[in-house]
Amino acid sequence: MNASIFLRCVAAAFAAAGSIFCANAQPLDGPLRIVVGYAPGGATDRVARIVGDKLQTKLGVNVVVENKTGAGGRLAAQQVKATPPNQNVIMVANPAVMVIAPLVFKDNMYDPERDFVPVSHVNDYEFALSVATAVPVRELSHLLAWMRANPEKANFGVPATGSLPHFFALMMGEKAHVKAEVVGYRGSGPLITDLIGGQVPIAFDTFDVVVPQHDAGKLRILAMSGAKRSPFAPKVPTFREAGLDLVATGWNAFFAPASMPPAKVALLSQAIHDVMRDPDTIRKFDDARMTPVASTQAQTAAMLKSFRAQWAPVVQKSGYHP
Repeated sequence: MNASIFLRCVAAAFAAAGSIFCANAQPLDGPLRIVVGYAPGGATDRVARIVGDKLQTKLGVNVVVENKTGAGGRLAAQQVKATPPNQNVIMVANPAVMVIAPLVFKDNMYDPERDFVPVSHVNDYEFALSVATAVPVRELSHLLAWMRANPEKANFGVPATGSLPHFFALMMGEKAHVKAEVVGYRGSGPLITDLIGGQVPIAFDTFDVVVPQHDAGKLRILAMSGAKRSPFAPKVPTFREAGLDLVATGWNAFFAPASMPPAKVALLSQAIHDVMRDPDTIRKFDDARMTPVASTQAQTAAMLKSFRAQWAPVVQKSGYHP
């Protein structure tokens, strides 16, 4: 190797090392705050904490998860929307906040497409119908018969009013020709506590939230919304297998306020994408019974567009009004 080529190789090596050092040295100009619109203990909260912990190491800054509950996640969105451009604040949100709310609330006080920028799609999830152990049924067909015989007791608990589990519950009721009062909670944690305690007999929530309690015998999952059975609970049938033609999934994704500089959004998107490819992150999502996704900013935007096209007609057809 001649001297010129050698020096170019050395220079390239030092440049690469310098880039890596800068990337790890503290690319953000301060701590990062991740806002969650639900109480601790739910799926969205767990996503924020798993990813936030990894980002703290990767970005070299302090990462704080803040639970801003109320209005089914919309209060968190209203708060994050107003973030000044010099603050490092992002939000983990699901379809209830970024797709459903604009379709059903007139006074949303935010526009998901105008006021936010997609950062990274991080996981997909399915829904489950669960019953309290005091409810004397073990199959979906038995539950439907029980609901018809006991309409005064047949209340559906959901983690938030206007959430995707809420609309999935309405879809199931329409398919099965049963009516029930929908009871909205301030997150999955309070809902599951009341289900186990017998304050509400039936719950629709994300599958990952209820599987541990199902395994522990504290509640019973009668059906799940995937196209096929989950490896986390292979004995639980899908709704189709249980006799109702229903399939649905949801997601969690990170969003930045539109005020955040594009370069910072791109940096955070790449960091989250890298974190989601980390084997330890994948293991933690698996342990939490969630399906991890590594997605670029462009892929996340495309997913959102497709999801809105799929669910908007469902929500509008339901005729739901807060």
